[in-house]
Amino acid sequence: MKKELYQKIISKKEFSQLPEEDVEKAFSHFEKRQTSEEEKIRLTRELLHRVFGAFLSKKLLSLKNKGEEWILRKHLSTRERLGFYKEIYKKILNGFGKKVSIIDLGAGVNGFSYKIFKKIGFDVDYTSIEAIGQLITQMNEYFRKNKLNAKAIHMSLFDLDKLKEIISKTPEQRVIFLFKIVDSLEMLDRNYSKTLISEISPLAEVVVISFATESMIKRKKFAAKRTWLLEFIKKNFEIIGNFEMGHERYVIFRK
Repeated sequence: MKKELYQKIISKKEFSQLPEEDVEKAFSHFEKRQTSEEEKIRLTRELLHRVFGAFLSKKLLSLKNKGEEWILRKHLSTRERLGFYKEIYKKILNGFGKKVSIIDLGAGVNGFSYKIFKKIGFDVDYTSIEAIGQLITQMNEYFRKNKLNAKAIHMSLFDLDKLKEIISKTPEQRVIFLFKIVDSLEMLDRNYSKTLISEISPLAEVVVISFATESMIKRKKFAAKRTWLLEFIKKNFEIIGNFEMGHERYVIFRK
C-alpha cells in the first residue's frame, strides 16, 4: 500500500494511531477492486471501524481524570464484565499460584481492571497488547500513576514474531487472554486465529478465548456458535474450563 494512501486512511482521529499492518490488512480486501481510490479508502475505513471502532466510545480516545469503572463501562466490550470480573478471574486463575503473568491480547481498556487481580489475591505481571495507540497511552499513564506491575504495548497482533518474543520475556506461569477479538481478527485475515493460537499456546500454561453470546444492543442470542473454532480447539488442545458469564462465553485450554 502506498504511504500516501495509508496517511489518508488514518487521517480520521479514530484510526490515527493504528499499526500499519492492520490498515494494510483491511486495505487488501479492496485493493484490487475496479473502483476509485476514494471508494477504496471509504471501504477500508468502514472495515476498520467494524474491527476497532464498533466497541469504542469516542470519549475513550481522550480521557481526563476518569475512574476505572467509568472507563470500563464506556467500552462496550468490557461493560458486560462489570459485576462479574471477580468471578471471571477466579475461574480463570483457579489452580495457579499467587504470582502469574497475564498477557492480554487485543486488550482494549481491560487493563483498567488490574486492581481486581489484587482483590482476589493474585500478584500479577500484566502485559496489554493493543492496536489503538490512544488506549495504550492512557493505560500506561494509569499503570504509572497507580504504581502497578503492568505495561501496555502498541502493536499489531499480526506481527507474530514480535508477539512471541514479548510473551517469552514475561515471567513464567503465563495466562494469555484473547477476549472478544477472534471475530475482529477473522474480519481482517480469515483463519488467522488458528495460526495465532497454535503459535502462542506453547508459550503459556493456559490460553483463554471469549466471545459474546448475545448482541450488545438488542440482547438477542447470536446464531453463530463459532463451531469452527471450538472444534479446532477440541482437536488440538485440552479444554480445562468452559463457562458463560455476563453474556460472554469463556473457553480455557492448554497445549
